Amino acid sequence: MSQQNESTIVSCARNAIVRFAHNITPRTPDCPFLPLARFTSEAGFTNPSPVPGLRKLMGEEGNNLIEYALVFMFFMSMVLGIVDFSRALYTYHFLSNVAREATRYASVRGSTCNDDSSCSAATPDTGPAAPGNTVIQDYVKTIAPPGVNRNPPDLTTTPSWPGTGTACAVRNSPGCPVEVTVSYQFNFVVPFIRSTPLTLSSSSEMIIVH
Repeated sequence: MSQQNESTIVSCARNAIVRFAHNITPRTPDCPFLPLARFTSEAGFTNPSPVPGLRKLMGEEGNNLIEYALVFMFFMSMVLGIVDFSRALYTYHFLSNVAREATRYASVRGSTCNDDSSCSAATPDTGPAAPGNTVIQDYVKTIAPPGVNRNPPDLTTTPSWPGTGTACAVRNSPGCPVEVTVSYQFNFVVPFIRSTPLTLSSSSEMIIVH
């Protein structure tokens, strides 16, 4: 190969690189290489050099990162909110159930339960449920499920015997009503939902039968 041909090829390659970088379409007559600038499709559209597209892609990556961060924050907030409200529903379901259980427990531990020794084997406390003791409160603590703090001030059990008249002179006598209210101070994990505890409560009332 002659020195002149080598010089022509080198010059042509250099021009092709320059045309590719600057997106120039003309080609010199003495260059045997195809121009690396832009190509026309069958539909008549012209596809530009990929260099501006690469620059645009680099900018889009930054925008995509910002959009992803915003969407991720919103998505995680929604997930944590669902988890927190599920915990609140779980706690309220416990309160509703334990209020009924505690009322039933008190309804069969009235003032006459010692007559047949049915209270002597009761757990955790023996004896009838009465205004002067903590039989109902201690029973509620024993049936608290995992995830619920069974100690005050979070969990509070308030039994009452609202009966009136001579038949209920002794409030926990059979035939008199007994009511149990169970309250719980629920704390959200996600701070932006609520910063102070939410008070959940449930009540139940039955007639003492024994």
